[in-house]
Amino acid sequence: MRKRSILAVLSVVAAAAAVLPGGASAAEERAVSPAAPYLFLGWGDPPSPSTVMQATGVRSFTMAFVLSGGGCSPAWDSSRPLTGGVDEQRINEIRAAGGDIVPSFGGWSGNKLGPNCPDAQSLAGAYQQVIDAYGLSAIDIDIENSDEFENETVQDRILGALKIVKENNPGIQTIVTFGTSTTGPNFYGNRLIDRANELGANIDVFTIMPFDFGSSNILTDTIGAAEGLRAKLSSTFGWSESQAYGHMGISGMNGLSDQQEMTSLDTWTQIRDWASSKGLARLAFWAVNRDRPCPGGGVVSNCSGIDQPDWEFTRITAGF
Repeated sequence: MRKRSILAVLSVVAAAAAVLPGGASAAEERAVSPAAPYLFLGWGDPPSPSTVMQATGVRSFTMAFVLSGGGCSPAWDSSRPLTGGVDEQRINEIRAAGGDIVPSFGGWSGNKLGPNCPDAQSLAGAYQQVIDAYGLSAIDIDIENSDEFENETVQDRILGALKIVKENNPGIQTIVTFGTSTTGPNFYGNRLIDRANELGANIDVFTIMPFDFGSSNILTDTIGAAEGLRAKLSSTFGWSESQAYGHMGISGMNGLSDQQEMTSLDTWTQIRDWASSKGLARLAFWAVNRDRPCPGGGVVSNCSGIDQPDWEFTRITAGF
């Protein structure tokens, strides 16, 4: 929803898929962890990912954001090359430390691929360029704002592209991430789920962003939003409660949100434990760049606005 609105945030990934003994690909061998907080290299004094990994035990990152580098051509933040730049260097660093990444396409701001690619086939081709460049096992499509989330044509284009990606890449995990109300998906979220079913998009994980409600109780609102999502998935796909939970994710905002909501360390621990107890498929937050202390610092790009140890939200998330 408004995940990237602070500082008008914009745009993952590296290392080609080498074939391992026995025919397994590097992507199949790595397997992305379900605990994958967002790391953004174009904003917020990005830390060394291997340093964060060593300090917290986290193994995976959701790398933001892949946007349009012109037309239907993917690039990091529309400005950095898909390969050969700092993004590829950091992805190689993560993989050398035993981890892996999920690229995130879209976000709140920037020139996105969804509106720029003319149809589902060309958009799937743009996603495929990134998949092939880095031998990926998962991709995240962060659908936000009026250009994608609230644009029915673009919603359908994205879902159609993800269907093609699933058909062409057996075993790849597809994730869609979108905003929510305190009681579950809003009109556009419900439409996204309905159309995913109608189009046979075969989405693996529906991740909500439960924040920017203007609320004072993020724990209660997060659980309420997640339970609303669970009910919607069960009714739409005919899944049991446990099956629906297994297709769900939560992506929070650590510390102070854009609307000054507080997600404390204790609250995030309770959200993690609830998500774990229900068997959710994914836990993330925006962002590792902000996972540093600045009590009274407000909503800024390189710290959480609260008093905390360095990387403590990441450490908590790694326990998911």
